[in-house]
Amino acid sequence: MTWTLPTRSGRYVVALAPRGAGLVAVGWGPDGGDGPAPAAATSSFEADLDLLPLEATALGTRNVHGAELVVRRADGLRGARLVRSGEVVLGRDDDGATHLVCPLADDVLGLGVRLHLRTHPAHDVVEKWTELHNASDQPIELLRAWGGAFAIPAGSGASVNLLGGAWSREFTPFDVTLGAGSLSIGSRQGITSHTYAPVVTVVPAVTDGVVRSAGADAGVRYGVALGYSGSWRMTLDAVPFADHVRVAAGPDDESGILTLAPGERLTTPVLAGVRVEGDADDLAHAWHEYQATLARTRGPEHRPVVYNSWFATTFDVRVEHQLELAKAAAEVGAEVFVVDDGWFRGRTSDRAALGDWEVDLHRNPDGLAPLAEGVRALGMRFGLWVEPEAVSPDSDLYRAHPEWAHQVTGRPLETLRNQYVLNLGRPEVEEWVLGTLRRLLGDGDVTYLKWDMNRSIADGGQSVLGGDDWSWRHTQAYYRILDALRAEFPRVAVEACAGGGGRIDHAVLARTDVVWPSDETGPRDRLAIQHGFLGVLPAWTMSSWVTDLPDLLDRDRDGAPASLEFRFVVAMAGVLGIGADLLAWDAATRERASSLVDLYRSIRSVVHTGRVRRHGAPSDEACAVQYTGADAVVVLAWRRSGAADLTVRLRDLDPDARYRLRDDEAGTSTFTGKELGTEGLAVGWAYRDCDVVILDRV
Repeated sequence: MTWTLPTRSGRYVVALAPRGAGLVAVGWGPDGGDGPAPAAATSSFEADLDLLPLEATALGTRNVHGAELVVRRADGLRGARLVRSGEVVLGRDDDGATHLVCPLADDVLGLGVRLHLRTHPAHDVVEKWTELHNASDQPIELLRAWGGAFAIPAGSGASVNLLGGAWSREFTPFDVTLGAGSLSIGSRQGITSHTYAPVVTVVPAVTDGVVRSAGADAGVRYGVALGYSGSWRMTLDAVPFADHVRVAAGPDDESGILTLAPGERLTTPVLAGVRVEGDADDLAHAWHEYQATLARTRGPEHRPVVYNSWFATTFDVRVEHQLELAKAAAEVGAEVFVVDDGWFRGRTSDRAALGDWEVDLHRNPDGLAPLAEGVRALGMRFGLWVEPEAVSPDSDLYRAHPEWAHQVTGRPLETLRNQYVLNLGRPEVEEWVLGTLRRLLGDGDVTYLKWDMNRSIADGGQSVLGGDDWSWRHTQAYYRILDALRAEFPRVAVEACAGGGGRIDHAVLARTDVVWPSDETGPRDRLAIQHGFLGVLPAWTMSSWVTDLPDLLDRDRDGAPASLEFRFVVAMAGVLGIGADLLAWDAATRERASSLVDLYRSIRSVVHTGRVRRHGAPSDEACAVQYTGADAVVVLAWRRSGAADLTVRLRDLDPDARYRLRDDEAGTSTFTGKELGTEGLAVGWAYRDCDVVILDRV
């Protein structure tokens, strides 16, 4: 018996596994094909359940190769032999999604498992997760609790593309050839981390006799992403002669153990997989279609043009100075004015006061109300930066509640960036953080909140409630707080930040409006980060600022600084923000900036909703990004000093439709979609080192 889950352009097909051991994948593609071929054991050293592409496995159900669920009961009983414990149910959710539930159980162990598969006609992603229930009278340790896996057809191994990096170098592409063996990436930092993004692209090494790599232009490729914001791990297992690469992921199984008390339930994070026929940008588009269903909107109401005062003031936040900056920000077209770090009591450096979230009345005797009122009078919204998970050793909060910081009993606490991390896994800490944010947002002055997290959780390891599931409890509390803020303050836009791109995944995208990909704002370095970001994540979430900071890594070959226009066009590729000291800009520079903000507003809807194509890479002499909407096409282009002209062969256009260059009133620059795809669009370089080309469909 088989079950079919339709996607936007294909089908995902599963069937019953032998001996009631759950479900096995039998097809994935336009016609439900391309699934791993059923495998049978060829010797007494392995069993068929070890070779079959089971949807979810446990140690004890399969024993030779890796499993997604590894459990141990308090009396020492280890492993789970899962068998189907009821009927498989295939139905429809209220949003039109197809939803399959397969109940499994090990009655000897007393563990129930409900496997979920879900697809939706709006996208090509397949979601998987499991619900675990301890029906025994003893605690069950979840040594590994992952919600399923994807078996990707790859008889000769695969080429794997992953995104790695470090602080200020996030989302850097790396390619790995995996012929046999396991590849593991993840984080033990309590957040997703800057080191790896929880997403991979897998391309079968040989397709129709052709050897391919992750950067190949065409063919079948697969993406797998984990929606989890704590410590995590993802493994890719290429078993020799098994005909598939198995990709699984979930909470990190090395730095903590989840424990289910008798009667307790747990739902694993969602593992999402997508299959496309095409190139890397076709895969990116498939991800973006899915991510659009996670966003509450993609309009400017939750992703306005931001001015952030950090680089202009650092910790010296004075209302009079901020108001001067606000006037300049309004002049250049900012839609929200955000006061960054330094606005609260005692915060004159990064050595003190985190946790004391009250306005510094010593520097600003009347509080921030005059600033908020002034900002609104200038036609902008008002926003604040917060780091609610952090606490300084030198703070009233820490002096009152030192036990609230993440710590291991008997071990000295470790400071990073002169701060500790509050243990959100403690109910009283979660309640305090949510209460603090409610107080800050309650009077309606603040309608933009930048939530930062500037260090890893190095001291996690014990839970006050028993066990060492500190990362899980912290992450679940983080979700509950964000969910409560969204429900109670729907007008407030939330920007997620963790010292840059340290906590970005599908679970964060579902609860916030924009994310901060990196603290690196040097324009060429930022362009490289954004290139990797857009390969898996959408433009409407990508907060990007114009600042005065230089590049740290990638400087133009003649040493010439990037133009103001170059910086703006880089920031226009996502959600435009400005972080420069506007009072240091002369009137002519601010006037240029104002015209560039106006230009961005005219293309914002296309950038945030159009289909993305990347033409070339930032390391090339010239490159571009194309956004194709229903009625217009936007091309953002950049070049190095002395680079030759760039011709971009546009894609995704209607070949028979006509497209006219905007502002060409004479109508002499009109092209068919076919012409733009074959002959290409010559970039005219309206600015020295960049350009914005807009084509309207006529």
